[in-house]
Amino acid sequence: MTSPTDGQLLRAFRQGDSKAFGELVELHQGTLLRHARALLGPGSPYEDVVQDVFLKLAERPPVIPPEVEGDRELERVHLSNWLHKVTRNGCMDIMRSETRRKRREHDAAAVDVSEGGLSAVDANDTRAAVERELEKLPVDQREVLVLRLINERSYKEIAEITGKKIGTVGWLVSVGLKTLSRELAPLLERSNASDARTGEETSPARLGLAQGELS
Repeated sequence: MTSPTDGQLLRAFRQGDSKAFGELVELHQGTLLRHARALLGPGSPYEDVVQDVFLKLAERPPVIPPEVEGDRELERVHLSNWLHKVTRNGCMDIMRSETRRKRREHDAAAVDVSEGGLSAVDANDTRAAVERELEKLPVDQREVLVLRLINERSYKEIAEITGKKIGTVGWLVSVGLKTLSRELAPLLERSNASDARTGEETSPARLGLAQGELS
């Protein structure tokens, strides 16, 4: 049995079907949490931001445009982009109101880097290492990389969500990946040395990065 489209779930919710709303939350909350966490960082109220996004969805659900209605993929993209925009706006509000707190977090992160960086990372914890390095990037680079590599959004979708030009999105992805590659080089070297003993090969996918993005 084919699952209902996002547009069908929205219409069902407007007609009083609370189960339809729960299905929408289940479909979208994972990518929204990753987006909010990328902007605000771990230990932040990013989960509260996403909860507020779904409250806004419940209060004023968007209408699927007639030109995309009935197309499963286009309906998904339309609603997903709306949700990501609301998520981004909520995160930006928190960032503007908590500049001092973010500065303290940045200073603490700088101390962590100076006290060992990747030299202390276990070679078997590569994805965690990538996530830690992502958290050290400037927020605009971190946001587009999470949307591109983890949420697998197109450059066009990222541009729509962030309000940036597609060329700017591409530049941010490129710069961010170069920084990640440089910071993760010691881990790659150590993994390669270990893999040489086991006969395995280290690849970007093992670091949690989308294949082809480092080329």
